[in-house]
Amino acid sequence: MADSIMSKAATMEIPINSNGDTGTLPEDDSLEQDLQQVMVSGPNLNETSIVSGGYGGPAGGIIPTSSIKDIRMKSRGAGLPKSASAASQPAQHTIQHPGSSNNNIGISSEEVSRGVAVEKLDSVKKWGINTYKCTRQMFSERFGRGSRTVDLELEAQIDVLRETKNKYEIILRLATALTSHFQSMVQTQQALGDTFTELSQKSPELQDEFGYNAETQKLLCKNGEALLSAINFFVSSVDTLVNKTMEDTLMTVKLYENTRLEFDAYRSDLEELSLGHRDAAAMVRIEMAQHDYQIHRDKYERLRSDVMIKLKFLEENKVKVMHKQLLLFHNAISAYFAGNQEQLEQTLIQFNVKLKPPGSDKPSWLEEQ
Repeated sequence: MADSIMSKAATMEIPINSNGDTGTLPEDDSLEQDLQQVMVSGPNLNETSIVSGGYGGPAGGIIPTSSIKDIRMKSRGAGLPKSASAASQPAQHTIQHPGSSNNNIGISSEEVSRGVAVEKLDSVKKWGINTYKCTRQMFSERFGRGSRTVDLELEAQIDVLRETKNKYEIILRLATALTSHFQSMVQTQQALGDTFTELSQKSPELQDEFGYNAETQKLLCKNGEALLSAINFFVSSVDTLVNKTMEDTLMTVKLYENTRLEFDAYRSDLEELSLGHRDAAAMVRIEMAQHDYQIHRDKYERLRSDVMIKLKFLEENKVKVMHKQLLLFHNAISAYFAGNQEQLEQTLIQFNVKLKPPGSDKPSWLEEQ
């Protein structure tokens, strides 16, 4: 029975559908079942050959199992559609897309953005290292564990500048208060003079007395406006000296102090590395620390020189400005309270102080009549 089945299998054609599977005909199902029985009961196909005429047949009818596998692969390939068979083959040609140049541009832009990100990361890393070193140096100085670079002469001048600025701020605050109070007094004198003028017209029996007082108050108001112009000029000059010139110098001093802290931080780092064990890696670190130390030392020396120059020019400018402003303040106050109108006007002319233009103040209702 087995011989007849094997001869039938060797001569029959197994139909293959489009999916590469065997057909579902009844005859094919029975044939597959018979083949399975023979495969189970018979020897291993990997070690034997299939004989077309059955077991013990002539040698010319032997069919190797590899040829059966080739036949199955060919039959399956024939059943596949052209698109599937073409897709199964490896691509042998590169397809050129029209957007390849755009892809190159996109790649270059990505490289540029990656480079910018790396630069930002490096800057943040350097900032973090510098901040750590400066913070460590600051705490070391505060707790008396670290040394600091001291320039006694320069630091004494900086202390004098800070103290002078505080004193000048007091002068500026008091002079501003004096201006405010004196301006209120001048406005009161002007209102009082207007009232005296009105009453002199409405009271014939006291017309002369009201008239004298009205003229006096108007004269005091005029001289008061001249004095206010001098005091405002004084306040403006002192404000420029304190809040601009001195403040600019103190900003340079602040930069100098921060640079001094950085310099001492890198100096301490170099000294610590120099005292440690010296191997190849340590020598590289010492060389890098020496390079950073030299950079911060040059920066420290440059800012130190800038501070010394600014302090020198500030002192000269302060003496020149305050000499002029104090003389103006003294002469204007003396002339006003002495009632010397001519000297007060000469003082304003001498120091190029401009009075308010005529008509800047609102006239009274009597003057409008």
